[in-house]
Amino acid sequence: MREPPSAGTPPRGIGRPLRQRAVLLWLMFLLACAVIISRTTFTADLSAFLPRSPSAGQRVLVDQLRDGLVSRLILVGIEGGDPAARATLSRNVAAALRGDAQFASVNNGEPVSEARDQQFIFAHRYVLSPAVTPQRFSVDGLHQALGDSLDLLGSSAGMFTKDLLPHDPTGEVAALVNRLDSGAQPSSQDGVWASRDGKRAVLVVQTAGAGSDTDAQARAIATVQHAFDAATHALPNPASYHLLMTGPGVFSVETRDNIKHDVARLSAVSLALIVALLLVVYRSPLTLVLGLLPVLSGVAAGLAAVSLAFGTVHGITLGFGTTLIGEAVDYSIYLFVQSSRVQTQGTTLAAGSSATRGDPALREWIGQYWPTIRLGVLTSICGFASMLFSGFPGLVQLGLYSIAGLTTAALVTRFVLPHLRGARFAIRDVAPLGAALARITAAAPRLRWPLVALLVASVATLVFHRGQVWSHELSALSPVSRQSLALDESLRADVGAPDVRYLVVISGASQEAVLEGAEKVSAQLQPLVDKGVLAGFESPALYLPSVAAQRARLASLPSAEVLATRMREAVANQSIGVKPDAFAPFIADVQAARQQPLLQRADLRGTSMALAVDALLTERAGRWSAMLSLRAPDSAHDAAHASTANEPSLDADTIRAAVAGAQVPDALFVDMKAEADRLYINYVREDIHLSLAGLGAIVVLLLIALRSPQAVVRTLAPLIAAVLVVCAGLALAGEQLTILHLIGMLLIVAVGSNYALFFNQPNHGSSGVPSIAPQTLVSLLIANLATVAGFGLLALARVPLLKAFGLTVGPGAILALLFSAILAPAITRATRVTPPVATEQRSGERV
Repeated sequence: MREPPSAGTPPRGIGRPLRQRAVLLWLMFLLACAVIISRTTFTADLSAFLPRSPSAGQRVLVDQLRDGLVSRLILVGIEGGDPAARATLSRNVAAALRGDAQFASVNNGEPVSEARDQQFIFAHRYVLSPAVTPQRFSVDGLHQALGDSLDLLGSSAGMFTKDLLPHDPTGEVAALVNRLDSGAQPSSQDGVWASRDGKRAVLVVQTAGAGSDTDAQARAIATVQHAFDAATHALPNPASYHLLMTGPGVFSVETRDNIKHDVARLSAVSLALIVALLLVVYRSPLTLVLGLLPVLSGVAAGLAAVSLAFGTVHGITLGFGTTLIGEAVDYSIYLFVQSSRVQTQGTTLAAGSSATRGDPALREWIGQYWPTIRLGVLTSICGFASMLFSGFPGLVQLGLYSIAGLTTAALVTRFVLPHLRGARFAIRDVAPLGAALARITAAAPRLRWPLVALLVASVATLVFHRGQVWSHELSALSPVSRQSLALDESLRADVGAPDVRYLVVISGASQEAVLEGAEKVSAQLQPLVDKGVLAGFESPALYLPSVAAQRARLASLPSAEVLATRMREAVANQSIGVKPDAFAPFIADVQAARQQPLLQRADLRGTSMALAVDALLTERAGRWSAMLSLRAPDSAHDAAHASTANEPSLDADTIRAAVAGAQVPDALFVDMKAEADRLYINYVREDIHLSLAGLGAIVVLLLIALRSPQAVVRTLAPLIAAVLVVCAGLALAGEQLTILHLIGMLLIVAVGSNYALFFNQPNHGSSGVPSIAPQTLVSLLIANLATVAGFGLLALARVPLLKAFGLTVGPGAILALLFSAILAPAITRATRVTPPVATEQRSGERV
């Protein structure tokens, strides 16, 4: 016969429905998360860390990063072999790519569209040329223009001018060609573009897909690689040739791949270290699996929450999930280690014969330790909740992910794990380790004065380096390696890639409105070009004039009879004898131009000018934008940055005055670099304010929970000390702080709050003073090692954004534990574990 239940133990079956419901709800929750995650898309687009409600200038910056011309350029270099072989490769690769719809254009110096461009310019010269005015076709105007054209006959362009002279004596074609060719052009070698040193062939590829479409960019990059591989196979010794690619699209794909690689590699190593550590402590694969359940649940909940709120999950948020392994596993460590009981003989005793309410060790853990853990979780939530109010979606994602993940991990530990522990649950006897830690922590307060000296030195270091502590440039968030940036700079110099640092943006309700605005601004900028203040500018109105401008130019063209009479007078006054009958083709062309339909955007199709118009004239959500790209003269340098940069810059005040003089209501001058730096400074300022608000919320929470200002100070002091020392160490190492380091500081507070709360736990031993059990010391050490394994490994990441977390939180977590022990109040630390019976009695009395 079965023995009746012992006193104090509920009958069998009581509590089982509750246990089944808890586990069932947990499994249903995981299933729902899995369904959401399976439909989630992941992105590495840096624009997720740009503001949700940008200013006018910031909106231009965001649009250019996502869909601008530069975001769709892939710069290609071919190295190896001799110049002739590289030229052959360049032509073969370009030919393969030009037939692919993924690419809007492929330029390598071959005159592919030259004939079409010349034909287009010739046919539409009178509506394209801003010089076509009534004065231009007066007798004096024709005389002056003809004289200029005749003077060119003796120049290097004489043959070109001589052939065009009968059709274009006013020189409109030559002026337009010179205007279109005013930008920097790469060197040419064997008929294709080459680098300045002649050691590689270069190409400029423009993708049809937006730069923010990472998948489209990845396919385009793979297509370029495939075309290169196919072309090299036709040459001897194909292995001697190397393909180089750079550009924003390449960077985005490289960043995405690096994040995936780092997350997979570091997560695997971190998980392996944590598994090895927990196996040493638990000595049970089953206990190990149970301990990882809160971690997996937290990661699933975090990803599902971000996916539901944003639709996509940023790669940095995904990488942040690696860190959750190190913190979320702490909760199960606290449960298993702190609820363990060891008999006085030293043999291991299960923490409970069941997961019911009759488990005295579990009851004591819930009553004595869970309130402290719960308070630590709430402090973490308060810290990360401040990120939810950020104006930057990337930070909001990190905050939401952390809150959802940590909350879920804690709840699973409290309400699910106890029901999954079976009768065979057991861990290693940690009493000897606990006794050793008790002796060490008893001596820790002796280090308070050395700690004070360390804090003074840290503050002095931060004051000394105060001008260099924070990075003030958005490039600090760049996930691109220095090698990739160096290659990009080199290839851009080789191909003369367009510089879009300076833009004038005109917004309007229609295409016609923004083109008219662009023409007014161009009229104000051209004098600056003549004076050398500007090296030049690009405008969509140069290739597609407004309807009003076209009509005005065509109205300037006189009738055939009037023009013939004026030409006879203009020719008669020339020093070089020219017969008026020679310009009959000119009179016929002008008469035909008067009858031509107005130039439309579709007429540019098939020319290189269509690409420029597509890049500079855009429509988004019913709102049109025309962009004028300004080129700074090589001799101009920004005095404010002369010591750190040699890039040409413009006098912003002069440009703004010229734009204002155009009297176009929605015209905006934007210095992209200055706007990006201003954006980042605002970024840092906002997050510092939010972090301080989070710290304030933590202080209020602790005051409510602990009901003692002194206890609050004791809890926060080691955390603030750890943050100060870490910041000073980074400053000494030359590592400038970014907003991601700031998030790392929040993590130090989140992780370290558990340590500080346990060391200041208001429990009382028999002597009436605070006490900390050996099991608690062991759980804190193991939890700290797991956290360091999770966070610290990120310091080895190739992605700087992830590396910032590792460099901050890894050492910060260690210091938070050490400083919590050093600054803890005078306490008695029991070195002997209480026998089970006594524990059960006290636990029963308390409960």
